[in-house]
Amino acid sequence: MIDDITLFIHIVERRSLAGGAKSLNLPPATATRRLKKLEHSLGCRLIHRSARKFVLTAEGNSYYQAFSGLVKQFEETARNLRADIHQLKGPLKVLAPTNISIGILQPMWSKFISDYPEIQLDLQTNNVTEDILSSQVDLALRIGPQQDSSLFQKRLGAVSTILIASPDYLSQRGSPDTVNDLQVHKLITTDTLPAWRLLNTKTKQEEVLYPQGDLILNDIYLAAQMVIDGLGVALLPTSEVYNELDSGKLVRVLSPWRGPERTIYAIWPSGRLLSAKAQTLRDYMAEYIRNTKILQTEI
Repeated sequence: MIDDITLFIHIVERRSLAGGAKSLNLPPATATRRLKKLEHSLGCRLIHRSARKFVLTAEGNSYYQAFSGLVKQFEETARNLRADIHQLKGPLKVLAPTNISIGILQPMWSKFISDYPEIQLDLQTNNVTEDILSSQVDLALRIGPQQDSSLFQKRLGAVSTILIASPDYLSQRGSPDTVNDLQVHKLITTDTLPAWRLLNTKTKQEEVLYPQGDLILNDIYLAAQMVIDGLGVALLPTSEVYNELDSGKLVRVLSPWRGPERTIYAIWPSGRLLSAKAQTLRDYMAEYIRNTKILQTEI
């Protein structure tokens, strides 16, 4: 109905049905039909129409006074939104996981802010999956399976999960030779990977381990620190431990075996037009992650 009200306001302000129709790129016949429909829904005539005369009825004048300001405000807001869609400036609200954002992706955020100084990045990081619609964010970065059909998603990369331990722990407890040997080791588990679904990349053999867990954590970063401290063996994403593997603080256990791949996605609401700012960040993340070997299931 708001489209018909808008048409009525345009007709009144141009003092002609043809002028109102032209301002909205409508055929005059369509404008006539929609005006009649509006009058029928209201149960009164809004305009006295003839070939030479254009006069508002009392009801039409009241209707114009009630809605003209609202229509102008609506149209101005729509114009501003359309302009914002094509501009790389202004606010951009983004959700992202804390661990990967303050770790391997931290340089990406800094470079994006430097490259696009007029975009006001509102980066909200946490390790809890928030509802994108209720959070009113423009874009989100997520890791793991995405089941919500009301969201668009773009695959950006993926992270391997591997079994790791500290050299000190292995010197005291010995290195496992088989997956079954893990049963006698101290296992550090996270709620993101409660079951260890393992694949031998050489033989393609699969094993599933349900660790009871000597230590159960809800934070991957903290789990990695516990492994560094020599408290046990864990299955963790390579993105969280690549520096420690390079420095020798951590080593791989049962190196042919890998856990499930953790896919990285850009997510946004399916019913919302993605602004130029959000598109730019999405493509920026895609390029950065594509060029980061550790985020392409490599180690």
